Amino acid sequence: MTHRNAPLTIEGRRRLVERCRTRPIAHVAAEMGISRACASKWVNRYRSHGELGLEDRSSTPHHQPTATTSEALVLIEQLRRTHKWSASRIAFELAQAGTSISRRTVSRHLAGLGINRRRFIDPNGEVNRQPRKIQARRPGHMIHVDVKKVGRIPDGGGWRAHGRGSDQAKAVNRRKKTGRGGYIYLHSAIDGYSRLAYTEALPDEKATTAIAFLHRARAWLAAHGIARIERIVTDNGACYRAESFTRALLGARHQRIAPYTPRHNGKVERYNRILAEEFLYARTWTSEAQRAYLLGRWIIHYNYHRPHTALGNQPPAARLPDGVTNVMASYN
Repeated sequence: MTHRNAPLTIEGRRRLVERCRTRPIAHVAAEMGISRACASKWVNRYRSHGELGLEDRSSTPHHQPTATTSEALVLIEQLRRTHKWSASRIAFELAQAGTSISRRTVSRHLAGLGINRRRFIDPNGEVNRQPRKIQARRPGHMIHVDVKKVGRIPDGGGWRAHGRGSDQAKAVNRRKKTGRGGYIYLHSAIDGYSRLAYTEALPDEKATTAIAFLHRARAWLAAHGIARIERIVTDNGACYRAESFTRALLGARHQRIAPYTPRHNGKVERYNRILAEEFLYARTWTSEAQRAYLLGRWIIHYNYHRPHTALGNQPPAARLPDGVTNVMASYN
């Protein structure tokens, strides 16, 4: 196929052949800015095949001993359209039938056939499974827990306060190289039913830290009317995979989401985004102590004053059985 920088198009090759009828090939090649070998190639193709010799040829090899057979391609398409199986499942079924094809090869053929997406299989976009909402039925039914890692604010402010080329920003970069910059880990627990949230800024995300945070979050939720926790939903972080964390659940069921599927823990992930947009990066901070101090006030604003669209533009505390009568527990 002719690329955008090609010196010869089909018409250019035709003119090349016409000029070479009466002039030496080397002279015509130099005049047209191509090599003599390239000019000879097109002249010889024209002499052998006529006008068809001037057309672009496919770069596909003439022989491909390891190419997927046409029978296997038909079977891949049939399994995909009939059962709507994934590439991994199709590769497994082919291996069971005696045809060994890698999952990546199956994925490539599905893309080539135009059926690599589930919505491409049927004209109406029908699939063989329906999405289900992860919805809590009552307060304490599902408590979503997660950790958000943010940079530590240096005393006096960082580059956001003074600019990237400032002396303060350069000092921060030097501290990062020596390992003294560090991060702050925001541990959060949010009730899936009411969206009531509790967050602490802690120095690390070790299992012992996560367990201590869970105990404090449990006590905080109990003070707000959520005395019983049935299920705790987390990702697959190292602190949540620890055996000691499982023992600290006190009878609650521990549910870890599927790997690389943060949407299964979407309520706390959405809360992390709100936290970043409305608090972490909503203003310029001058120290980590200032941000940590105001974090508690923002949590009160989120739980008792900020409208939540999923709750009918009511704050999370309004969905609790006791409403906001125990608001003082948050201010202590």
